[in-house]
Amino acid sequence: MIVCPNCNHQNPDGATQCEACYTPLPAMSSCPNCGAAVQSDATFCGQCGYDLRSNESSLPPTVVAAAPLAPTVAASPLPAPEPLVEPEPLVAGAPSARVPSPIAEESTVAALPPPTAAPAPPAPAAAPPRSAGSSRTELQVQTAKLLHMQTNKELELPLHLSVIHIGKPNDRIPPDIDVSGFPHSEVVSRIHADIRVEGDGYYIEDVGSSNGTYVNNFPLPTGNRHRLRPGDRIALGKGDMVTFLFQIS
Repeated sequence: MIVCPNCNHQNPDGATQCEACYTPLPAMSSCPNCGAAVQSDATFCGQCGYDLRSNESSLPPTVVAAAPLAPTVAASPLPAPEPLVEPEPLVAGAPSARVPSPIAEESTVAALPPPTAAPAPPAPAAAPPRSAGSSRTELQVQTAKLLHMQTNKELELPLHLSVIHIGKPNDRIPPDIDVSGFPHSEVVSRIHADIRVEGDGYYIEDVGSSNGTYVNNFPLPTGNRHRLRPGDRIALGKGDMVTFLFQIS
């Protein structure tokens, strides 16, 4: 069965869209290690923890074809220069051009008044002092939390992790969210569920727990994932004894 990530409707194997809300269903494939059904875009097998990225083959390098050379255009011949015009001969008795006297130029320059210095620009006004009580703009960081329903205790999801492991202490995959101290934690497996962070979305998936994972009272099949929305109810194990509410602030 393929569970719709939008409305949690259980669809038959091989279905491409949800029978209830017509949402496209994720493509499924088999784990090359254990044969369990996993989504095609999954990174790890939820049953055995196999790294599915090891089967991806690198793409061949792209060869950029060289652009064809532009055809050579023959340069057109330049026009021949016009012949130089010979100067007219001087005629005797014609008035010659007046050559300015350096003495007259010197006297003219001396008669000019000295340049007046431009007034200095006024000094800019000093900025008023900033009061100590002025507000500063601060960036708001989105924080995701799990609220434990039985004890009303909040657990913040780590901001620096893209995969958050939920379970109890073990030697294989230590949990980032440890539920061993909560009541009825015996129904929770040591490696129970993962929350994956992709962009601004949070996705939960069961990774092969013994008693299962339930979202809004619907079982979450192993290998499938559900996008969490504020207010979603997550139950680890049967009986709704270890329950969390997903919150964003």
